[in-house]
Amino acid sequence: MATAVVDDRELIKAMRWYDGFVVAMSNPTFLITALGGSVATLGGWGAIVLWGISIVVGGFHNNIYAELAGMFPRLSGGVAIFANEAWKRYTSFVGPIAAVGYWIGWSVVLSISGAIVGFLLQAEFFSSATFGSTTSHLLLGIDFNSNPAILIGAAIILVIWAANVFGVRPAVWAGYVTAACLSVPLFLTMFAPYLTGDFHASNLHNTIQWGQTGDTGWRLIITWLYLMCWSSYGFECCATFAPEYHDPAQDTAKALRAAAIFSIFTYVLFPLGAVGAIGDKKITFDNALTFYSPVFRQIFGTGFGHVLILLLCIGIVLSMNAATMDGSRALYGISQDGMTIRWLGKLNKNRVPGNAMTLDAVLNLVLLFTAIGTLAGGGYLKVLAVSNLGYVLSHVFAISGFLLLRRDQPNAERPIRLGAIWIPIAVFLLLYDIVLIGIGSWSFSLTGYPGGATTFITAIGILVMAVLLYIYRTVVEDRQKLRWRIPAAPSAQGD
Repeated sequence: MATAVVDDRELIKAMRWYDGFVVAMSNPTFLITALGGSVATLGGWGAIVLWGISIVVGGFHNNIYAELAGMFPRLSGGVAIFANEAWKRYTSFVGPIAAVGYWIGWSVVLSISGAIVGFLLQAEFFSSATFGSTTSHLLLGIDFNSNPAILIGAAIILVIWAANVFGVRPAVWAGYVTAACLSVPLFLTMFAPYLTGDFHASNLHNTIQWGQTGDTGWRLIITWLYLMCWSSYGFECCATFAPEYHDPAQDTAKALRAAAIFSIFTYVLFPLGAVGAIGDKKITFDNALTFYSPVFRQIFGTGFGHVLILLLCIGIVLSMNAATMDGSRALYGISQDGMTIRWLGKLNKNRVPGNAMTLDAVLNLVLLFTAIGTLAGGGYLKVLAVSNLGYVLSHVFAISGFLLLRRDQPNAERPIRLGAIWIPIAVFLLLYDIVLIGIGSWSFSLTGYPGGATTFITAIGILVMAVLLYIYRTVVEDRQKLRWRIPAAPSAQGD
């Protein structure tokens, strides 16, 4: 087995392409998070069409990232690192903004998914009890909401943190176990309703006014396509582990493309089976996270339905495992590149970014108790909307970075070089993402919950914090002058 020379800056090469693919199998759990809310707003057909569009666009993004990952095989951080390497010769501030934006998009998965697991267990096993009742506590002026469902989510966050700080292989094996569990309810829901006769096309409706430009037309479409990026672009996480693959260039590309194919089929067939069985009229904001319980009972009966809910909950933990692995490496990578504080760029004795993982865990525990708390008020969607601005912006910088690198470094080594047709495709994707940010980031209230301006301002505040941390790292920790531009390395090969 190939090994890497280990020092304070190097991650261990302990993964194959299929390990990265298994981690990316967490993506359908992000779909599970947002599917109910999209159906309640868009109707069944409307949601399925938009999820299909979004996942195909995500596939195009990720094929471009295969080329970029081959150019920088030793750099950890994925999309954010690609953006920094392309943009730093123009401005050094793109890197930290892209990196923190990318990290926050992945990090909040822990709190949202932990809450889903708690509330799914509540709906399935404790619906007649006071399991979901919420107690509010004031601590240091902050309102902390707690109930047993939230406490379960908190316990899972701590378990995932512990599994990851002990090294990459335990985390990958945890991914295999949870992926196997997720596959059972996932594939049964995709195909069983047609065999049992539970699927009816009449259960699906469309509430989008496709020919209109207002709040029920194209503005609504763009808002939801913007929010869906958080999920449907997510299999780019395969690129984050490039330094840990045995063959960074080839393994990264294989993992990205396998994940894209898997996700495209899943993002269309799973909503079609689940919503087509229960009916979109039965999905509301109140049961947006828990309607899977009656779906499974209807198709498979109460007993097997219990089993599938348990397997689904275990599978959702996969998304939390992936979020910890991906988000922590993003923080580690940007710190190693001098874009944020040194503390986040340290590996523990197991050669994983332990400090970054700890920050992820603490942040999500706070979000779980303060911003999510209950199903009421759409707290989980608000957290998603706040994190999504930076996440989509990181893709804007990465896709534009692909175009810049093709122009500025045409002769750089590219183990994977896409054909010329991918230049206009990248231009389209760049314009597409810019439109989503320009309209969708302002329009959160169209999802059915208030708070459009608040979520936007909060998201901007996170990006401002990224800039401040970069300035602190450069001026205080590195004792250097702040530079607007950083010259590219002579080889431009990621070495």
